[in-house]
Amino acid sequence: MSNLFWLTDAQMTRLQPFFPKSHGKPRVDDRRVLSGIIFINRNRLRWCDTPKEYGPPKTLYNRWKRWSDKGVFAQMMDGLAAEAAVPKTVMIDATYLKAHRTATSLRSKKEGQATRGAV
Repeated sequence: MSNLFWLTDAQMTRLQPFFPKSHGKPRVDDRRVLSGIIFINRNRLRWCDTPKEYGPPKTLYNRWKRWSDKGVFAQMMDGLAAEAAVPKTVMIDATYLKAHRTATSLRSKKEGQATRGAV
């Protein structure tokens, strides 16, 4: 696939200060993993559809999940926005949401109907 996304050396240098310290076992190549995460998000792919050049999909997902929970990506956005001469607000559009087919059963019960387990 010739249209893969790869972070440049300059981009990696700017992002490096935001990476958490590695404890124990060294991390898999940060450039490959972050480039893969960006590619997946940019193209709205499922993790299992990751091109093999980025490595195992589980590795990408685990890094995305751990760093998201720690706030690493939010710190990256804040830090990069703060570097601008004029402060900017950086946002990520998350309007693409899918409802599971069982979501319709989650509607609130009508008044007068007993709920399960009610005494």
